[in-house]
Amino acid sequence: MHKIIPMLTDPASYGGDPADSFDVIVPSLPGFGFSDRPPERGMTSTRAADLWKKLMTDVLGYRRFGAAGGDLGSTVSQLLALSYPESIVGIHITDIGFYFLNSAEPYLSQSEKQYLEAIQQWFMKEGAFNMIQSTKPQTLAYGLNDSPAGLAAWLVEKFRAWSDCNGDVELRFSKDELLTHIMIYWVTETIGSSIRIYYEDSHAAPGLKPGQHIEVPAGVALFKDSPKNLPRQYAERSLRIKRWAEMPRGGHFAAWEEPELYVEELRSFFRPLRASI
Repeated sequence: MHKIIPMLTDPASYGGDPADSFDVIVPSLPGFGFSDRPPERGMTSTRAADLWKKLMTDVLGYRRFGAAGGDLGSTVSQLLALSYPESIVGIHITDIGFYFLNSAEPYLSQSEKQYLEAIQQWFMKEGAFNMIQSTKPQTLAYGLNDSPAGLAAWLVEKFRAWSDCNGDVELRFSKDELLTHIMIYWVTETIGSSIRIYYEDSHAAPGLKPGQHIEVPAGVALFKDSPKNLPRQYAERSLRIKRWAEMPRGGHFAAWEEPELYVEELRSFFRPLRASI
């Protein structure tokens, strides 16, 4: 759920191939974990993208940088590229997000229609979290913030259902890893503020409208247990895709499940973009 922003930089302290070096800034989305809880309405993914751009250029002093992420991180990365193309060398994502899906778009191919139907079926099975977080986040927050068992169940169920674990969550995540993740939300009391972004996004104008196209170079890595059969044709309706990879293993939590595969994929995508920094 966290946004990942890698920057290409001088590899003096890396000790390896200069083309494979990154500075990595990993900010936590507003309201998540150790980030401040937004004090007022309106903290959308678009607003988060604005904050990341300000952080990277005005605060940290990077002229241009790359952005990468999955889930909300994918959304924010795309919105960064849409709003600030002059600052973004490229984006790398593990899904295209659901925030601009439009089954009424004309001239959909059969594979695109099948994909949208599959996503609709997925939402009927797995999308209850999205519906309640987008409509009644405060009601949910009371229960999760007051019950450690409830909070654990809410989070661990997602790790089991969305990872490449064949139903055995500990094949991918140890108890210590899961408990650490749960405790970050528990001790900071940010489960309520973290789910609020779903409500804010669902009540705001879409950041990327049907028909808009992001011209910044994009890489897409589809991990094995992510939503299936995304047609490249559909992704290219909004993205200028320079790299398309179908990964042999890993799921929704790609950077955590398969860190070596994920890092190598980032390097492969960003390596040829270094010259444009």
